[in-house]
Amino acid sequence: MDLVLALVAEWWWIAPAGAGAGALGVVGLRRRRPSQRRLELDAAQLDVRRATQAVTHSRAQLKVARAELMRAQAEKSTPRATAGAVPEARRRLQLAERQARASVAELKARRAGVQAARALMPASRKEIDRMPLARLMGEHDELLARWMEYETDAAKAIGFPMMSDARWPPLELFLREHQQASWLRPATRETRMAPADYSAYREAVRRATHAFDAAERAARQGTPRELPEPDDRSTDWTEVAQDLLDNAQRAITRSTEMWNRMRRDRPPRAERGDRADRPD
Repeated sequence: MDLVLALVAEWWWIAPAGAGAGALGVVGLRRRRPSQRRLELDAAQLDVRRATQAVTHSRAQLKVARAELMRAQAEKSTPRATAGAVPEARRRLQLAERQARASVAELKARRAGVQAARALMPASRKEIDRMPLARLMGEHDELLARWMEYETDAAKAIGFPMMSDARWPPLELFLREHQQASWLRPATRETRMAPADYSAYREAVRRATHAFDAAERAARQGTPRELPEPDDRSTDWTEVAQDLLDNAQRAITRSTEMWNRMRRDRPPRAERGDRADRPD
């Protein structure tokens, strides 16, 4: 079981990554080659700039909402007043206040992310396994391995059949988020990525992880299965799930064939020792 999951985690993404690798390669040629070591830090700083812009926007919206409430209150006793104008303006103000608080909290979290990125930044470029992209791709692999357990572990498959049913809404959401993360995933951990591309891939992996966590909780709590009516206009997530399984199975087959071929081509140990002892 561990071998199967290890092979799946290593090879499952080959098919979807191939489609995105070309686009990333073309884009990369037009940009300054970013530092792999600083990738998480650069992405975190980009997130801070975006969060700062969101705070500025939300505060502007809050000022507008306050002005609209004052105007509605001033016109309350005039012929221009409309029924429900004041309650509606007050509702919009409350919404703007919540959005402003949320944007400030997001900015604080993003600033903390910068500090964390600095602390985790590898000391050397040679530490490939500790590079931000390698760590993130490892998280992505672990996520798929967790889902594959429900397909390869008989006890889990019987105990939680909804975790294999792509029509079940929680799992459908995971498959949708995971598909997005798969398309954003680079071909290899050595791929040069711009901070914006890395940030998009990281957020997609996080959304997929949160969706899977929610699906697992729902399955373990015995949430009734709610199967939506078939809709030809929507994506067939059953096919998406099957594609993931097919890719994994093909990868396992290729890995097994490669391993067997290496064993056939490699002479026995005793024979290798005899060759080494023979004089030239």
